[in-house]
Amino acid sequence: MKPIRFLSLLPLCWCLVSSAVQAEPAAWLSVTAGPAWLQDHGADWGTPHGLLEVSSGLGTSPFRPIVFGGIIRSSTLIGSGTDLSLLGRGATRGYALGDWGGALDLGGYERFWGETSAGFTGSLNLGAPFGIVAALGGQLGTGATRGLTATLGFDFARLTVFRTSGENWWKNPFPPTGETQAKAP
Repeated sequence: MKPIRFLSLLPLCWCLVSSAVQAEPAAWLSVTAGPAWLQDHGADWGTPHGLLEVSSGLGTSPFRPIVFGGIIRSSTLIGSGTDLSLLGRGATRGYALGDWGGALDLGGYERFWGETSAGFTGSLNLGAPFGIVAALGGQLGTGATRGLTATLGFDFARLTVFRTSGENWWKNPFPPTGETQAKAP
């Protein structure tokens, strides 16, 4: 197995190791879009491509100060193809509960279209209330592949189930309940 591919499996291995079962894990389901610049196999950066990313994942309790989890992401470069990524995520409590916060995603990707490539990818995500997500990302891969992304979109789990912001004027009918469980002896 190539070292790059082995390293991309590390976030998955981390997700398979568990401690005590949590009553309510954090969850993410986002759709974002924006420009992506790609330098593929020594070519120039060229003009930006349209990018559509769909991410889904689970994490530890959203009521902890730092929430750890795993993400599966598909990144579609419009008119070219789709990269698949497996990432580890570290997020703030605010991010996990649909308020102001941030998350850092790091892991591996694989490209099966055009000039194939595999390597490291990551993104810094900034979350605002009501599921708004802005992210800056990048990738380094085999064949001198480099990429930069800037996306904006929504995290539907942070907008609905995990939303704790805006409760004064828009009640969440099923808010996360782990906070009361975490305070119990």
